[in-house]
Amino acid sequence: MSKLTDVPKRILIGRALRSDRLGETLLPKRVALPVFASDPLSSVAYAPGEVLLVLSVAGLSAYHFSPWIAAAVVVLMLTVVASYRQNVHAYPSGGGDYEVAGTNLGRRAGLTVASALLVDYVLTVAVSISAGIENLGSAVPFVVEHKVACAIGVIVLLTLMNLRGVKESGTLFAIPTYVFVTGIFAMIAWGAFRGLVLGDEMRAPTADLEIEPEHPGLAGFALVFLLLRAFSSGCAALTGVEALSNGVPAFRRPKARNAATTLALMGLLAVTMFCGIIALAAVTKVRMAENPAEDLLRDGTPVGADYIQHPVISQVAEAVFGHGSVLFILLAAATALVLFLAANTAYNGFPLLGSILAQDRYLPRQLHTRGDRLAFSNGIVLLAGAAGLLVWVYGADSTRLIQLYIVGVFVAFTLSQSGMVRHWNRLLATETDRTARRHMIRSRAINAFGACLTGLVLVVVLVTKFTHGAWVALLGMCIFYGTMTAIRRHYDRVFEEIAAPEAPGDDMVRPSRVHSVVLVSKIHRPALRALAYAKLMRSDSLEALTVNVDPEETRDLREEWERRGIDVPLKVLDSPYREITRPVIEYVKSLRRESPRDVVSVIIPEYVVGHWYEHLLHNQSALRLKGRLLFTPGVMVTSVPYQLRSSEAAKRRARKRQEWTAPGSVRRGPAERTKETPANSRSDT
Repeated sequence: MSKLTDVPKRILIGRALRSDRLGETLLPKRVALPVFASDPLSSVAYAPGEVLLVLSVAGLSAYHFSPWIAAAVVVLMLTVVASYRQNVHAYPSGGGDYEVAGTNLGRRAGLTVASALLVDYVLTVAVSISAGIENLGSAVPFVVEHKVACAIGVIVLLTLMNLRGVKESGTLFAIPTYVFVTGIFAMIAWGAFRGLVLGDEMRAPTADLEIEPEHPGLAGFALVFLLLRAFSSGCAALTGVEALSNGVPAFRRPKARNAATTLALMGLLAVTMFCGIIALAAVTKVRMAENPAEDLLRDGTPVGADYIQHPVISQVAEAVFGHGSVLFILLAAATALVLFLAANTAYNGFPLLGSILAQDRYLPRQLHTRGDRLAFSNGIVLLAGAAGLLVWVYGADSTRLIQLYIVGVFVAFTLSQSGMVRHWNRLLATETDRTARRHMIRSRAINAFGACLTGLVLVVVLVTKFTHGAWVALLGMCIFYGTMTAIRRHYDRVFEEIAAPEAPGDDMVRPSRVHSVVLVSKIHRPALRALAYAKLMRSDSLEALTVNVDPEETRDLREEWERRGIDVPLKVLDSPYREITRPVIEYVKSLRRESPRDVVSVIIPEYVVGHWYEHLLHNQSALRLKGRLLFTPGVMVTSVPYQLRSSEAAKRRARKRQEWTAPGSVRRGPAERTKETPANSRSDT
């Protein structure tokens, strides 16, 4: 059965990689740029359009504010990039905003940042895929008619590509990303040449349309609120910047310097493309409206429901290159493709952050394990499932989804930069070298300005977008925060309950049975009880067995084993592909081959829990291993249960079920016995 499932798995994601080949998956800067920066680079395809859509509420007269809004977005982008370069150098371990906030502002701040980023990564996939589907749908009607199914199909495809490994997916995604960037710069350069040198008049397809303002003549506070809302929509261009600080471990050495260089290059490219598209949209007279069927007018008459409103980048490309030209078609195809691939930023950021949170016991431990291709496969699958659910609920509508967007990322920006200010204050308190102090003071000033600016933008985003859907993102953050807190509380309680005592206790008392092999992963109460149980089995050979998945944990286990002087030999099985089940199975089979007439008994320590959700957090490896060992001839499997305190709840439920006799659960005697006492009824059960 395993071979039947293994073949399609290998076809889809490729051959498994050994752990010692992790260095081969590290990324050079040319590949890391499209892997980690595809989201901010591709956001220029829809961020300018979101600015114009909001301004259209006040009519064409408000369009002249677009350059000023673009300038504000540029200042914000450069500030955030400069601030995150400090993060990358100070915290290169890959924890990113979560590590910065948690280390300097406390556990709650770190969890707030983590929940905000997890929500933002899910939204990145949903928004990018939905925007790409809408761009592709303007050319392929079938996609528009079935956009939810098509969006989910793209998510599945991206998931499979990322399961093949970060380097492979990054190399594949680099081509369309670089084609898109080159196409945008070519459009900006050719448009500038035509307008400034040749003096051509470039007109967008919507240049002759008029806009019927929903609220004409806005002034005072109403106008300020509209401009702030347009600015908050334009800030979508900043999403994904934080992913680079989480992805530093994926870079080649020197990791921090390469990450900082890639971050600076990403910021420069994104700023230039965003400003260029805003400028060309103004020159070519692009018209956009939130309700185009009614608000866009041709000769004073609404364009009607049949009108299809194309994105700003598509209209600008048509004005600059000409409709149907090779460059226009190439840029349109690259734009649609890069919007799909923008989700790849989240596919790298979410699993990395999930792995770190799992290591800190805030998420299930399965998220910390690398898959066959040395990627964090469980995190990738979890992200795909959450994004697919969001796409289905919101009908793959990017306009509705984008209202939920960027709230989480600005929460992370603000807390991270505040944490960096405290980080520099702590270092300055002990630093005496003048040169180093000057560098720290300059870095602190950058982070302080970044914290103030992003904090102000966060307030603007919350005020302008709360009723439009931002409350959903806040609710998602609260759910993530509560879930992670509950998981950590559970793991801490279990860790305290099963911690091995220094002095021998009841767990080392010998029972009256025998066995040959005890499976251990750590020295705790369940493992000690299993070892004690094994000693009275009086088998010809007794050994403890562990699988080397994490060299550091295995080394700690050996040292603890020797320090405690446990008189059972410890055998370590190497597992270059990070598997647990297969090495144990092969070892047990080798024992059988050496002595076919002997019986091998395998003892597995297990937790006994009382709630259904706790089963998701424990005993997964034991269940898989028992399922395989039960079908191995000559092998006996024994579970040594260790009852956690929560098992008392299950015991109480079982006791209640015994006390209450359900209708029809009593086995009756002959039909003529129509009257029975309660005692007789129970004796018949």
